[in-house]
Amino acid sequence: MSKLVSIVIPAHNEEENVVVIINRIKQVFEKLPYAYEIIIVDDGCKDSTLLIVKQLAAENHHIFYIELSRNFGHQPALKAGLDHAKGDCVISLDADLQHPPELFVEMLAKWEEGYDVVYTRRQEDMSLSMRKRKTSVYFYKLLNSLSDTEIEPGTADFRLMDRKVVDIFKEFKENDLFIRGMVKWLGFTQFAIDYMPSKRFAGSSKYNLSKMRKLAVHGVTSLSVKPLHTAVYLGFFISLLSLLYVPYVAYAYFFAKHVNGWASLIVTVAFFGGLQLIILGIIGIYIGKMFMQSKNRPTYIIRSTNIKRD
Repeated sequence: MSKLVSIVIPAHNEEENVVVIINRIKQVFEKLPYAYEIIIVDDGCKDSTLLIVKQLAAENHHIFYIELSRNFGHQPALKAGLDHAKGDCVISLDADLQHPPELFVEMLAKWEEGYDVVYTRRQEDMSLSMRKRKTSVYFYKLLNSLSDTEIEPGTADFRLMDRKVVDIFKEFKENDLFIRGMVKWLGFTQFAIDYMPSKRFAGSSKYNLSKMRKLAVHGVTSLSVKPLHTAVYLGFFISLLSLLYVPYVAYAYFFAKHVNGWASLIVTVAFFGGLQLIILGIIGIYIGKMFMQSKNRPTYIIRSTNIKRD
């Protein structure tokens, strides 16, 4: 019996892309000795994405859909697909065709060699704007400098995971998901494949600078408490630095010298006041994550699906 490969694709308003990517995947598997299923996760689409997928699913038994009750975000949508995938391995990718399905051949070959996770590293696309490329570089630099788990530049959610890895990942109950970091944290035998991304087929990117910054904060605080340690070290450093003022203050006191510098004093107070707010903000983020996790709400809610329950 052929091994089953599950393909999980989160989609948010991808009506122009979904037919094309499904056809590309079908063409790839026509040349491979595997059974396959394609799971499209409708992450609160406002266009005709779900309608198109339902029509395709009625004609093709390889196609399945999961409709979420609202837009939960890319990471929860991906988690929903992974939770319901039945394959011996699961490949996840985006719907915009920047992740080429033709790379499945090499990914599956590495899986057959015994690797539990086969992930991809996007090579720098020089056709992108300087701002976009720099944003990506700074994203990974920030992430790795503040995290205990190193994420290689160019990695995203285009990867293959063996069934045993997926089964363990399904047990995770975190609300604030950062899947690329979580998979790296899991360990197992992992292999990286470099690729050049294709251009987005249609539509616009869902990740702007604000969302990238938010993802970086989620990633750092999901993988590490290093920012809290950094705040402690910074506090000690500033406390020691403040001792340099003691000789000056003592000299002014004993020799009745007038202490000038009200402007510099105000600037110093403002600086340290801002620093305290930053540190309190870091602490607040972690407390907020604990508060949200304590509610034990589901990561996503399914409105409808054609996947039969076991």
